[in-house]
Parts: sequence; C-alpha cells; structure tokens
Amino acid sequence: MIEISQKKIERALLVALNSRSIDDEIVSEHLSELEELASTAGAETIMKIIQSKNSPDPAFYIGKGKAEELAAIVESSQIDVIIFDDDLSPTQVRNLERTLNRKIIDRSGLILDIFVSRAKSREAKTQVELAQLQYMLTRLTRAWTHLSKQYGGIGTKGPGETQIETDRRIIRNRISHLKENLKRIELQRNTQRQGRKDFLKICLVGYTNVGKSTLFNRLTEAEVLAEDKLFATLDSTTRILNLDKSHNILLSDTVGFIRKLPANLIASFKSTLDEVRDADVILHIIDISDPYFEEHIKVVEETLKEIGSDKKTIVKVFNKIDILSDRDKIGYIKNNYKEGIIVSAEKGINIPALLDKLIEMSENTFVEDKVALNLDDSKTAAKIHSMAEVLSTKYDDDKIHVRYKTNRHNSEKIKKMVNGG
Repeated sequence: MIEISQKKIERALLVALNSRSIDDEIVSEHLSELEELASTAGAETIMKIIQSKNSPDPAFYIGKGKAEELAAIVESSQIDVIIFDDDLSPTQVRNLERTLNRKIIDRSGLILDIFVSRAKSREAKTQVELAQLQYMLTRLTRAWTHLSKQYGGIGTKGPGETQIETDRRIIRNRISHLKENLKRIELQRNTQRQGRKDFLKICLVGYTNVGKSTLFNRLTEAEVLAEDKLFATLDSTTRILNLDKSHNILLSDTVGFIRKLPANLIASFKSTLDEVRDADVILHIIDISDPYFEEHIKVVEETLKEIGSDKKTIVKVFNKIDILSDRDKIGYIKNNYKEGIIVSAEKGINIPALLDKLIEMSENTFVEDKVALNLDDSKTAAKIHSMAEVLSTKYDDDKIHVRYKTNRHNSEKIKKMVNGG
C-alpha cells in the first residue's frame, strides 16, 4: 500500500440524506459519527448539511439542484472535500465531482482510508488493500486523478496511482494475488486454532471505541494499543487468561464494528473475524455512557448475525460507568439487561464480578469423569495430571482408578488415550 503523508488539514463538508423515515435526531447523530470519522481521517468539518428527500437521486444522490446549490457553498467556504454518510454509485460520484469540482468521498471510502492508516501487521495491510482495491475497481473514472502519487489527503492513501491509466486487469491480478496471500494467512491461523482446543475461547466484540482493548489489557495485562479513537486497532490479539488455579481461558480482542461497515471489509477480514466465529463465548462490550448505545447494540448484533455468530453464548458488558453522567441509566440497564455486567475497564470497577462470570462459564464447560489404568501405566497417569485436575486416585490389586475434572474436549482425549484410540 502507498501511504502518503499530508500536513494540510483538509476542510470538509459533510452531507447526509434524510428519507423522512428516520428521526432528525438520529440523522444528526449519524452525522456526528461521520464527523468523528472525518476527524480520525485527518479532516476538519466546516459544515454539515442534511438533505430531506424521499429517496436518493440516482444521478446526484442529493438531486441536481441541491448539488448546484452546494457548488456555491463549497467555493465560498474553501471546502476541500465533500463526505457523504452513505455509499455512492460510480455515476453519482462522477456527476457530483463534475458539478462540485471537489473530491467526493462516501462513507465506505472514508472508513477504508482510516483502516489504511491503522493497518500495522502484514495481515491487516493485506486485508485492507484487498478491500480498497475491490472498492476502487468500479470507481475508475477520470475525476479520480486526485489519487495520483503527487497528491494526498483523505481517501488517497493506499493503492493510489492515477486512475485513468490504471488497467482494471492489473487491479484484478493484484486482487487475486492478495486473496492467495490471505488464504495462506488463514491456513496459518487455522493451524494456530488447532492448538487452542484445550481452552474455553472467549472473544471481545463491540462497536468501535467502546473500550474493548482497554478491557483486554485490564484482564490480561497485555499492552494492546488502546486509544480514544475509532478503529485504534485492527489486528486480533489472543492471550491466555488465568482466572484461578484451575481455570484458564483464551481471550481474544478483535476489530470494532460500526454502522454501515463496508461489505468488502467484512469479506476481507474473514481470517480476523474467524476469531469471533471460533469463540465459545462472546463478550459484547457496550459504552454505557453513549446516549445511542442501544442503536450500537443493534449494529453489533446485526454484524454478528451477518458473520454467523449470533447463536453463540453472548454476555453483554456495559463499560465506562466511571464517566456515566446519567446515573438513572444504571437502573435501566439492570431492569432491561438482567444478565448484563456493568464495569469500568479504565478504573477497574466491578472487574471481579466479570471474572466471576468468566469462571462460571468456564466451569460450565468442565466435566467430571473417571478412568482405570494399569498399575504400571505411569506415562498415561502423568498425561492425565497435565490435562486435567485430578480429584482422587484409588488403587486396587491391578488398577489405578483416577477421577478427574477437565473440559469436554480433554475428557474425550483422555478416554481415547486410555482405550488405545
């Protein structure tokens, strides 16, 4: 990927469409989130505009008349980039760029741009470049010459190159190459997962910037990057968490979700999101201080359904109680989310209750069983001690009777080992 440094802060105009089926307050909140995304990408929001229209105009999205009206505003306010809160078709982008004579970025393009700047590992960079190339493939127009290497700014980081000369065949070849790379990465991850069957696997998910990485660090004493920014981390991280002497789990932190997460990103991040699919339990982290936390819950639940993980055991963890101003919300959470746990990852508030819940879930995956070994089979006895908590050992004339406690997977392995399987 080509990442271009750019010192100038671009002046942005944000545009949202209200189809009149959504409350104005919610549309305004969506624009506020778009402003935060724009800020994360390096732009300063100068103006926000909401256009009321029954449905998007197929040629100009906001309508030709509104686009011409914006052209005067853009010129007088010295706007550099216009960012739309929905995805635009190639035709809409082309028409808007011709009319406004400015760079046009839609929501997916903006999120992809942020992912480019956040990608650190080889896997994340590969995933993001694949998503970006797939996004660009249908948008190769003359108007996109701002992606040339000599230019910079939002929407221009990544596999740029002047678009009018870019051969679609070359891009498709690059996409095929990246897909092959991701297949190899996925095989490596699958091999890693094979060695994790002995553990209860718990995965943290949540809307972006809800404090997942902070909670992960609090529980595991890891040093995952945790910032008050959208999509601070893209790579999944897994650590062993020792709950107590007899309960160890695998805890994974993953990329945050967001409203209208680009489909190309979900597809490209398959190997990362497999951490969610492979989990036994999902901890859904929620920012209790956010006034729209319930909308964010729905977004995460829809994304989990999209990736086939909505039927798993899911525990809601309401984070950031330390900055909650409306204390009445605590009673609301307790009444409406009875199994939810309220914590502060930053301050460590109520973390013991969360750990107790993890121990309880780990306990539910354990079984007690017993086997009989030959008196001289010390090798198998030693293996049982390494794989399980031995509750009792009894001897008779020719057998050792071992009663143990372990997870179901290990119990099956012990039985096969004893029976010569």
